[in-house]
Amino acid sequence: MLKYAVKRILLAIVTVFIIAAITFFSMNAIPGGPFSKEKAGDPAVQAVLEKRFGLDKPVHEQFIMYLGNVLRGDFGISLKTGRDISQTISESFAVSARLGGMAAATAVCIGLVLGAIAALSRGKWPDRLIIFVTTLFVSVPSFILATLLLLVFCLMLGWFGVWSPNNPNYVLPVISLALYPMSYITRLTKSSMLDVLGQDYIRTARAKGVRESLVIFKHALRNALIPVITYVGPMTAYILTGSMVVETVFTVGGLGTKFVSAINNQDYPMIMGVTLFLAILMVAATLISDLVYKVVDPRISFD
Repeated sequence: MLKYAVKRILLAIVTVFIIAAITFFSMNAIPGGPFSKEKAGDPAVQAVLEKRFGLDKPVHEQFIMYLGNVLRGDFGISLKTGRDISQTISESFAVSARLGGMAAATAVCIGLVLGAIAALSRGKWPDRLIIFVTTLFVSVPSFILATLLLLVFCLMLGWFGVWSPNNPNYVLPVISLALYPMSYITRLTKSSMLDVLGQDYIRTARAKGVRESLVIFKHALRNALIPVITYVGPMTAYILTGSMVVETVFTVGGLGTKFVSAINNQDYPMIMGVTLFLAILMVAATLISDLVYKVVDPRISFD
């Protein structure tokens, strides 16, 4: 277990480094720059600004300098706002984490329940209805769903107010983020439950007279969770970090909004800081989900 964890951590470090390198060099290969619009494009002003922030050096030197600063815990300052990037990420991620956490919990809880119901009522009307609804939600992109929810429930019906920092309303953003993973977890849970319910040890438990509730929740559902856990780890990281479109639609001032703004402004340090943060979060969630396998099913070996 420890040996496996060490290997995965080293692999995660290499993964983050590769992501940082690809992002950095791709970003600098894009025409223009963060100061291309300053003072109507005055070359003298641009040269002064680029020298001040070290953008006049060769790209490989900039990358080495940036890695050195990151290893010291310094993500730099935004080229547009002048604010410390670490502080901006911390403040913005608090909003995204709250939104993403509620969406992830909603998706997992409802997805497991609906998946179990669909498996236990296979071929009956609850199964058909659940599969129809989840197939529909899987097929609809989140930005279209978010736009429709905003249009119908905020503007036309007026049931929910538009999101604001002073009066945050997370209902519609949570629904927009949760419906796709909830639908996927439902279908994954159903297929896994059907496979487990056909195993010999389930038949043996029922033959011994074990209560049906124990058969379902202790034996069937627990063993059916393994493929779900495989998806839940990266899904949680994706929801926490990949809500850029939904945050933009509902004007939620989270990390996704800051990331989109940094891309539009070609704010290199901000783009790099957010990208590294998201990459670390993603590989950490994947590693945790892999290690949880052992807790759920002790039969799994990492050798």
